Amino acid sequence: MLPVEITPLALQEIKNIKENKGIPAEYSLRIGVRGGGCGASFMIGFDKPKSTDEIYELEGIQILIDKKHFLYLVGVQIDFEETSEGRGFTFVKK
Repeated sequence: MLPVEITPLALQEIKNIKENKGIPAEYSLRIGVRGGGCGASFMIGFDKPKSTDEIYELEGIQILIDKKHFLYLVGVQIDFEETSEGRGFTFVKK
């Protein structure tokens, strides 16, 4: 079971990016956590599978999550929003 919830709007934008931005076919969606000086932040992008990944599929999109990131992502909702200040993915811990 996928540890994160991806809203329909976010999934639509992911599919749009994959189809229209020249992402190579062998790349999958990677969801993870990046460490930093002020704690961890969530990340989303496209990457090739690695041996440490758990692989999921959601509506034809292959999703990669490194096993060591799994616990940090449980209960996170990924959404996509467009505002007057910009557009992008948001991460909310439920």
